[in-house]
Amino acid sequence: MGIVERKERDKQEMRDKIVEAATRMFLEDGYEKTSIRNIAEKIEYSPATIYLYFKDKDELFYAIHGIGFEMLLKEMETVAGIKNPIKRLREIGVIYINFALKNPEYYDLMFIIRAPMNSLKEKMGDDQCWKYGETTFTLLFQTVTECIEQKLIRTKDPLVASMYTWASVHGLVSLQIRDRYQVMELPEDEIKKLLIRSLDELIDLMKT
Repeated sequence: MGIVERKERDKQEMRDKIVEAATRMFLEDGYEKTSIRNIAEKIEYSPATIYLYFKDKDELFYAIHGIGFEMLLKEMETVAGIKNPIKRLREIGVIYINFALKNPEYYDLMFIIRAPMNSLKEKMGDDQCWKYGETTFTLLFQTVTECIEQKLIRTKDPLVASMYTWASVHGLVSLQIRDRYQVMELPEDEIKKLLIRSLDELIDLMKT
């Protein structure tokens, strides 16, 4: 490995280390209570080191936010070859559930934690601020639109149907991530099966 490659590898490793520490602290301590100095102390480097990679805490949060959506989108892109849109819709839901259960920390940062979105909108504008989430939502919206055009679901408004589907599945996985299913005393594998069955019921209710 040459000097340039080694430097790039070391740079990426340091960036990953910062992101990992910040992700944990945003979740455990909250966004407001986490500072660049706190993160620097956690990884035992100076704040100046972090500023070489991120100009401020908002940019660091946005980077973490983006990593999560890139992971989700990569998995969702696997449904592109499914011709039947109602089957594709179900698979999108299954992928969403699996992603949330496999990556609860990223899911929390992406969809649950109180994030500085207003601040990000002011800095980056609406287009940049929401670009990651917009891509994944567009995939859902296009699939729902096809379902309506082919008269596979009863709802006539694709936006309403998309929001209803997203909100329903989000609610299911959020309850698991925040340990609310403990009241049922079910093992994790049974909870996952329950979530998938709930998704199937949701789609059945939407069908014509």
